[in-house]
Amino acid sequence: ARAFAAALQCPAAGCGRCQACTTTVAGTHADVSVVATEKVTFSIDEVRDLIGVAQRAPSQGRWRVMVLEDADRMTERTSNVLLKAIEEPPPRTVWVLCAPSPQDVVVTIRSRCRGVALRVPPVGAVADLLVRRDGIDRDVAVVAARAAQSHIGMARRLARDPEARARRSRVLELVGSVRGVGDAVLAAAELVETATAEAKAATEDRDAAERTALLRTLGVEDGGTLPPTSRAQVRQLEEDQKRRATRTQRDMLDRALVDLLSLYRDVLVLQLGAGVEAVNAAHGDLVRRLAEECPAEQTLRRMDAVGEARTRLEGNVAPLLAVEAMAVALRPQA
Repeated sequence: ARAFAAALQCPAAGCGRCQACTTTVAGTHADVSVVATEKVTFSIDEVRDLIGVAQRAPSQGRWRVMVLEDADRMTERTSNVLLKAIEEPPPRTVWVLCAPSPQDVVVTIRSRCRGVALRVPPVGAVADLLVRRDGIDRDVAVVAARAAQSHIGMARRLARDPEARARRSRVLELVGSVRGVGDAVLAAAELVETATAEAKAATEDRDAAERTALLRTLGVEDGGTLPPTSRAQVRQLEEDQKRRATRTQRDMLDRALVDLLSLYRDVLVLQLGAGVEAVNAAHGDLVRRLAEECPAEQTLRRMDAVGEARTRLEGNVAPLLAVEAMAVALRPQA
């Protein structure tokens, strides 16, 4: 999206060297706005602010470019607020909406956009990037890129963090331990607890720093008495942090479910003799055992159960209930 925005601003249609290109890619171009949310969904106020910016004429560049990441996180009500701005933008304004797939965007918005599908980079290209940019060992980079299914950010995390690799392995091993309803309930609880702990670790330092900075701005010392006039601002910060923690937990949990899907994908590949490379080559024994204990039809039903759990999480179902229902469906069937 940034590269496309740079090409729109560049007199040479994207040379990569001029000021328009470099400032756009760096995120400092005055006429390019890149917006994402750390919450579960965009709020209506956030979208209204975007619309206000989009109405301005470009001040330096050729276009006013609005890049909206996580466009799939707009509710139908929020999308309706944005609809008119996308349908009839100002003459020099371009909207770029980013989402995992067109189907993830509300149909009223999708029907007014032109879809551009991006190719998933091959494992080798992602591994080369990790080696070149992060100094990762080549073998580790290849394994991480394959496990992340060419997601560059996740591949970097797996390559650089042994604990992340261990947690991913544990998620896959949990599947093999599910033999009955009791095992399913325990496995679901562990998955949710792990995601919650990861989310807390990822946000607590930042939350504390934000609270300290806000109190300092308000002239209040840490541990001091909060004046009534400042309580609303502190309460708003706490609510925003709570929403961010919820988003982080669900993202962590969804990533675990994607890893489970990759495991069952490998099982199905083995069952059908497709002859394509496994995502989880390091877990070959588990893949073979799962392939032997059930037919391909049951593997497909298990994949459907994981997909249904992801859908329920997107629909704001309680994480533990959604994952428990999935885990019960993963039991071996007689």
